[in-house]
Order: sequence, then C-alpha cells, then structure tokens
Amino acid sequence: MPATIVATNQTPFRQVPIDPVTLDIIENALRNARIEMDATLVRTAMSPGIREQGDAFPLIADHTGKMIVGQFGSFIGGFLASYDGTLEDGDMIFLSDPYSCEGAISHSNDWLVLLPVFKDGRLLAYTAMFGHQSDIGGKVVGSMPIKAHSIFEEGVRVPPVKIWKKGEFNAELMKLVLHQTRKPDWCQADFNALVASCRVAARRVIEMAERFGDDIYVSATQELLARNHRAMQALIGMAVAEEPVSFEDYICDDGMGYGPYRMRCTMWREGEKVVLDFAGTDPQSAASINFYLNENMFKMFFGIYMIMVFDPQILFNDGFYDLIEVRIPEGSLLKPKFPAALSGRTHALGRIFDILGGLLGQKTPEFLNAAGFSSSPHLFYSGNDHRPGKGGEWFQLFQIGFGGIPGRPLGDGPDGHSLWPGFTNVPNEFLERYFPMRIERYETEPDSGGAGLHRGGNGIHMTYRFLASGTISIHDDRWFVPPWGVNGGEPGQRARKVLERADGTTEIVGNKVEDVAVAEGDQLHFITWGGGGWGDPLARDPALVGLEITQGLVTPAGARAYGVVADAAGAIDAAATEALRTELRAARGDLPLFSFGPSIEQLRAACAAETGLPAPIQPQWAMAEAAE
Repeated sequence: MPATIVATNQTPFRQVPIDPVTLDIIENALRNARIEMDATLVRTAMSPGIREQGDAFPLIADHTGKMIVGQFGSFIGGFLASYDGTLEDGDMIFLSDPYSCEGAISHSNDWLVLLPVFKDGRLLAYTAMFGHQSDIGGKVVGSMPIKAHSIFEEGVRVPPVKIWKKGEFNAELMKLVLHQTRKPDWCQADFNALVASCRVAARRVIEMAERFGDDIYVSATQELLARNHRAMQALIGMAVAEEPVSFEDYICDDGMGYGPYRMRCTMWREGEKVVLDFAGTDPQSAASINFYLNENMFKMFFGIYMIMVFDPQILFNDGFYDLIEVRIPEGSLLKPKFPAALSGRTHALGRIFDILGGLLGQKTPEFLNAAGFSSSPHLFYSGNDHRPGKGGEWFQLFQIGFGGIPGRPLGDGPDGHSLWPGFTNVPNEFLERYFPMRIERYETEPDSGGAGLHRGGNGIHMTYRFLASGTISIHDDRWFVPPWGVNGGEPGQRARKVLERADGTTEIVGNKVEDVAVAEGDQLHFITWGGGGWGDPLARDPALVGLEITQGLVTPAGARAYGVVADAAGAIDAAATEALRTELRAARGDLPLFSFGPSIEQLRAACAAETGLPAPIQPQWAMAEAAE
C-alpha cells in the first residue's frame, strides 16, 4: 500500500505563469535555504564527521516529492510508494535501513529524517536531511565492519517510523535507538541537528509561499523542474551517442583477501532517453563492500556529472529523471540481495563517478576527466585515554581522508581534496585537542598525481602519532588498481598505509583492515592516492614543472615523467630536457585515450614486490561467470 497523505484542504494548486524575476528570486531563496540547512547542522552536531567534515546531505522537494535543491536526488517517490502509513501535519519520518528505502541511504550509519511541510491544510513541500553517524553499535567501533557477512552485524537498523506523530515526539523510540550506540551523546546531538535543519528549511519554504502565494511558489518549483528537463535533454543529445559505449573499473579488494571486483556499465541513447546498463558487474560480495545503488540516486549522479562538465550554471534537480533509464542486475555488487552487508560501500559509490567519466568522455574526449579520488577513505581510532586528567575515558575517532582530484580539460586536479565538494578537512588542532594523538605530518605526497599536460592532483601523506594504546581500522581503496589517466596522461600513484612502531620497526598494513592494535608512540603513515593525468605530459611547460619541484609537488625524479631534467632547486636543464623529450616521444607511439597501466594479471604478479601486500585472489564466482 502506498503512503496516504492526510490533508484537511483538498484544493489543488493552480499552475500560473511565472515571470523570470520571480523565478530567479525563488530559485536563489531555495539555494540559500539549502545552505542554511548545512549551517544549522554544523552549529548543532557534535561528531567530527558531521560537525567538522560536513558528512550530511540536505534536500528540499516539491509537493510531489521531486527534489528541487539538494545533492543526492530524491528518494521520496520510492518512499511514498512503499510506506504503508499516513503522512499528516506534525509528522516526521526517521529511518536508517537501506533495504527499507530502496537504497536511498546506502548504509545504516546514515540517519535520515523526512519532514512533510503543510501550509493551510495542504502538503506544500518536503524537507529531508541525512548524515553519517559515527557509531550505531554493531561488531566494531564505528559500526563499519569490513568482515561483516550481513547487515545484522553492522549496528541498529531503523525502518521508516514516525519519530514525531502529529507534533508529539516519540521519546521512547529515540531512547531505544541511542541505547545501541557507543556514542549516544554524539548521536543525539547529530539527530537533533538533522531535525533542526529540516525545520529551518520548512520555515523558509512557508515564508516563500506566504510572500508570493502558494500557487506562485508551487508553479515556480514546477518551472525549475521543467527548465532542468529541457537543459538535460539538450545535453544528452549532445554528449550521448546511439551507439553503445562501455566502461569498467574495479574495487581493489573486499578486505577478506578477494578481488578485484569489476563494475561495468554500458550507455547508449534511444531517442531522447539515455540507457545505462550495469550488466557485466560482478555479483555481490560476501563482505561489506556492496553498494545498494538507488536508481534515482544514480540518475542524479549522472545529471550532476553532465551538468558540472558541460554546463555548471544549471541548478540540478529531479526534473530530468524520465530521460534516464537505469538497469542494475539483481544480486550484483550494486544491487545486493538482503541481508548483504553494506557498511563499506563508499568505494563502489565513489567509483561510479570514474565510470561516468569514462563513459561520457568517449564521444567528447575534450571533456574527458581522468580517474580521481573516487572514495572517502576512513580512519577509526578508539580506546581508553589514560593521560593525566583523562581518567581512562573512552574515545573514538572517525575521520574521512582526502586525495588527488583528476587532471581536467581546463587544468590540473587540486591536491588533497575530497570526492564530495562540500566536505571539509578536520583541523589538526581539533584532532590534537580532543583525541590522544599528534599530527606529525600533513602534506601532499609528491609525484602521486599522474603526469600530464594537466597534472593529476596529489594525494595526502598524513602521519598520526598515537598517544594512547587502542585499535585502528582503515577503509581505503586504489592500492591495487591505479587511477587511470586520459588523452595521454599517466595513471596516478596508488594508496599505501605504513605502521611505524615505537620500537622502530615498520609494517605495511592493508587498506581495508580492522581492529589493528596500536601502542603509545606508534605512528601511522596514511597515504592516499593521486588523480590521473590529463593530456600529453611532454607538452607541459618545463618551467611549471620546475616551480612545482620548489613547491614540493613534484620531485626531480618525478619530473622525468614530463620529460623534464631539473635539479632539486627546480632549475631546468633545457638541452637535456629537449633530448629526453625527443627520446620519450620516439619510444611511446600514439597517445592512448585511456592509460590504465598494467593489466590485472601483471598487477597481480607484481603486487607483493610493488606494494608489500599479497595480491587479492580472484573470487571463484567471477571466474565461473567469465567461463560462461
């Protein structure tokens, strides 16, 4: 049974003409309301992941549930189709179970609240916000177990429930949920922040309707949707061919010794509609790297990528969804069957953007981006702090790492940035103030960005010195399969993690590990990967390469990838540079559209020597499928 909207006023909204000035005012007021949601959130939340890094995502939708402003697209249509309850004035929905909302949130750490906005007895809009909770119980600190075999191991799951019903707060339900977490104070504050953000946006929507009139406000939202539809229709016709193109990329491993896992997508146009088919993607994993990809979420990803590459001035919203058809095989890595574990889905989620770039750039290589920092690597550190004045109090840290953005048609990729543009770094001073650690090093990793006319952004080298014994867990990827370059650009360097013990010994640790014991004085070198390069590296200005040597972004040895001979001070040997470039041009042949680096077989053979880690084992089901 679909949801029942209980409205005391059944008068339908009238569609009225909207002049451009009014439309512009309402559009920008909605943009500002979304920004105010974020500002409210960071002023109220307590966890570092939300307060300091902004790991939360707002949405304002129209009265039918279509997103007008936001980031991930609207889940509301799917929710309304599957929720068998009522929605009325004073209600607010709370949920955290991906399987109960068709993957609108992709793991149980994401708590979502949804507020239907009523005015004068009519449903006017929806506001929603979800954010990553640092702990929701489960078998490991941080509630993201790498070796989980089912979602039941990952912490509390909340189906869609009314946390407010006709204005009455369900305090007993919240008490029950908070009882499952190791950090109830953080979760309570973060939940309050989500709620406050939705209420702020609801007030702004009502203010707009009061200022302009309900019919004008609703008509403006419909015109914003229609405008986006027209724009995306033109972009699809320009960038997507009728002839199918395919692209595939990989998740390096599952943290249990198996991999890589293939993600494959084929794209073509049928009239005005683009079809994206993930046939050929590997079956779901027995571990937690599965990503339950909501079709509407992927449509939004596609739209964001198209708009950011081809026309960044467009306000993206849900208006274009009927122009896209998404096909995802059941039981695959991207649509696992319940109760598959989902907590480590961040790598597949990020890799979606690399695949979109590889698909869309084949027709228009001048717009092609390289592979970049397509993940959100996590570090968890927890234990009891026995330093003076701490009394052995419990601590736990969840931090998202940054890396290299890919080389682009218009310039170099930024160094040490997030996959998500709105994320910010946790200040080192914050870490040192609230956790028993010292940040010994925080800088870009030289040469980690792929060489190119436009260099890939460098990854980050962050060194943590632990001041209390405890355990750490790491979620990262791109340590086995490198991020590829395009139009002749070179792949970026891969990620690596090194644990330097207080006694001077060192060990290379995997990029997906959990419950690794650390002692006071141990150091972790957390090194993320760089972005792939764009364009011919031998066409890069030698003087710029020399400048980057002085800035610590490129080393003299790394400069040779650009055919540049320079000393440690960045001084260029012009004659030697010309000779080296001539030699390299003669040896390389035609520039490839994609530079993937070695094959999977070659990577596997060289893995131990190059990374210090054993090569992942190909899952048997993948071998059987290939044989078929």
